[in-house]
Amino acid sequence: MKDDVKILAIESSCDETSAAVVVNGRKVLSNIIYSQIEIHTVYGGVVPEIASRKHVEKINQVIRAALEEAKCTLDDIDAVAVTYGPGLVGALLVGLGAAKAISYAKKLPLIGVHHIEGHIAANFIEYPELEPPFMCLVVSGGHTHLVRVKDYGSFDILGITRDDAAGEAFDKVARAIGLGYPGGPKLDKLAKEGNPDAIVFPKAKISDSEFDFSFSGLKSAVLNYINQAQMRGETIRTADVAASFQKAVTEVLTEHAVWAAKRFDMDKLALAGGVASNSALRAAMDQACKKENIHLYYPSPLLCTDNAAMIGAAGYYEYKKGIRHGWDLNAVPNLKLGE
Repeated sequence: MKDDVKILAIESSCDETSAAVVVNGRKVLSNIIYSQIEIHTVYGGVVPEIASRKHVEKINQVIRAALEEAKCTLDDIDAVAVTYGPGLVGALLVGLGAAKAISYAKKLPLIGVHHIEGHIAANFIEYPELEPPFMCLVVSGGHTHLVRVKDYGSFDILGITRDDAAGEAFDKVARAIGLGYPGGPKLDKLAKEGNPDAIVFPKAKISDSEFDFSFSGLKSAVLNYINQAQMRGETIRTADVAASFQKAVTEVLTEHAVWAAKRFDMDKLALAGGVASNSALRAAMDQACKKENIHLYYPSPLLCTDNAAMIGAAGYYEYKKGIRHGWDLNAVPNLKLGE
C-alpha cells in the first residue's frame, strides 16, 4: 500500500450535497458543500423529496468542483467513500449511486461510511494529534449519542436519547418562539441577549441508564410555559426563554459527557455534530473539562455540519482496515453505529 491514500468522499444524507478529497484521513485538499437551507426554510424544515431532487441536480457539479479544487483527477484517487446511513433514504441513494458509478468506472474500492462515525472523525481533521481512545458526545438534529471511541471504527454506545435529539429540541423550541428554520443557530444567537437563570426548566434523568438522555419533557415544559404566559396575557421575553432552555440542554449534555469520561478514566473528550458548534455548549464543556483536567476537542463550525471531508476521514480508516463494499451496498436510513 502506498504511503499517501487519497479518498474521494461523498455525503448526501440530508440537505447538504458535499464532496471532498482527503489524504490519509487528516489532510483536506477540498471540501465542497452545497447547502439547501434557503430552499427548506420556506417549509420550516427539510422536505425529503425536494432534498433528493436537489441532490440529483448538484451531485456531479459538487464532485467535479472537489476534484478541481484538490488539483487532481479520478486517476489520482485510491478509493471512494460514501455515507450509506443513517439519513433520508432518497438523499442517501443519490450519493450512493454517484459513488458506485465512479467506483465501477475507475475500478476503485467502494467504502460505505456511517454518518455518525463521520462526525466523530471530523475531530481527526481538526486535531491531527488526536488518537483513540477518547470519549465523544455526538449532538445533532437527529442524534444524541455518548460514545466511547475505543479505536478507529470501534465504538461503544454508552448513552442515547430516549426521545428527541438535542438538535431536534432546539429546532422545535426555536419554532415555538418564532425563530423559524434552521432553529439551532438562531436560538443560540438570541440566547446571548437573554438571562439563562430567568426560568428554571426541568432536566430529565433516566433511572435505568446513567448516560441516556431525554429532551421531550424539557421541550414540553417550554411549550407549556409559552402557552400559559399567552393565556394570562403576559409578555414573553423570548431571549430569556431561549437562554434558559439552552442552559438546561447544555447542562445535561455536559454533565453526562464529563461523568462518562471520568467513569471510564479518559482524559480526552470530543464533541461532534451540528449542535457541537453551539457557543453555550462549548463554553460549558470547556469550563467543566478544565475543572476535571480533561482535554476538550471540537471541530470548527464548518466541520460540525454535514460535510464530505469527515466522511473521507472516517473512510480512510475503514480503508486501512481492509473494509470494502460491493455493488449491493444499499442506503440504510436507520443504520446503527457499529453495524
